[in-house]
Amino acid sequence: MSTSSSSAGSDQPAAARVLEAREVSLSFGQTPALRGASMSVATGEILAVMGPSGSGKSTLLHCLAGILLPDTGEIRFAGRRIDYLGENVRTGMRRDRFGFVFQFGQLVPELSVEENIALPLLLKGTRRADAVSRARGWLERLDLAGLERRRCGELSGGQAQRVALARGLVTDPEVLFADEPTGSLDSLTGERVMDLLVVAAREQNTSVVLVTHDPRVAAYADREIMVRDGKVTSGELIP
Repeated sequence: MSTSSSSAGSDQPAAARVLEAREVSLSFGQTPALRGASMSVATGEILAVMGPSGSGKSTLLHCLAGILLPDTGEIRFAGRRIDYLGENVRTGMRRDRFGFVFQFGQLVPELSVEENIALPLLLKGTRRADAVSRARGWLERLDLAGLERRRCGELSGGQAQRVALARGLVTDPEVLFADEPTGSLDSLTGERVMDLLVVAAREQNTSVVLVTHDPRVAAYADREIMVRDGKVTSGELIP
């Protein structure tokens, strides 16, 4: 459970920060989504990004992941600015060094469970036999054994989200981005998914950026930040 505080890690050296946003602003047309947001994530840290609907927390996640480019400000990953990088480079970074889990899983319906989990490895060029073998290892870890050949439509919501979690972690990413990963689940199933997410991330020393509006989910994080009206209003790591 959480050991967070608004000042946690404020004296942490920059070298320990895997991901940073500095004074990031982004507008969609005339509508500002981020207004000078600054925050960072430490190596191996589970960070909860909280805020009401429309506060900008998912937009901040998309900027941190290099999906969206800010209008102003900086995004740094492993000490390197990524907002200056071209789309192909950022796509490769997301494929090779990041993992993603979204609210509704976004599994590929035409693929089996093991193929969905293996997909990021296959996109990296891993041999199919090796990719499927690693995927099956995650089936055991997340209590999905026996479901290898099932299609998405044959899974419960909790099973599908555990498949999505396995897919997000199978490449041993440095950062896992989880956007409302329990939002479509009942409370007990959501707790099960979060328990598994935390254990797996700890084992791999994966940093997690966890976007949620649910305090019960945020309680699994090491630290929380609050986003309101496009700004990080509490819990910043940046001095």
